[in-house]
Amino acid sequence: MAHKALLVPLLEKGLEPGDDAVLFVLGRSGTTETDLAEELGLPIDHLASRLERLAGRDLITRQAVGSQLQPGIALTERGLRIRNNLADHWAQLEEALLGELKPKHRKRFAETLGRFVELLRL
Repeated sequence: MAHKALLVPLLEKGLEPGDDAVLFVLGRSGTTETDLAEELGLPIDHLASRLERLAGRDLITRQAVGSQLQPGIALTERGLRIRNNLADHWAQLEEALLGELKPKHRKRFAETLGRFVELLRL
């Protein structure tokens, strides 16, 4: 049930699980498909169809990125708006879940979760 509740903001925006990760990475700056795949821990061929779908929904665009103007991808204005809406939603959810923890305990919890996520990537 909690899993379905967490998917609601994605589904309301016509997104699939994992699309938010792409939007958040691209929200920092445009990047190449190879770098995006590496950061997300996905094979490039798995990412390609997702990127085509997001481009078709006008959430991302293909453009030159970086100092050497390599072919890459970036968020469109619409993609940035949706990314920001998701960020606001996740921040409200985080506050609801962790609001009663003292800052010191929040920091320790965040560090523990970070280590857990890193172990999952191995």
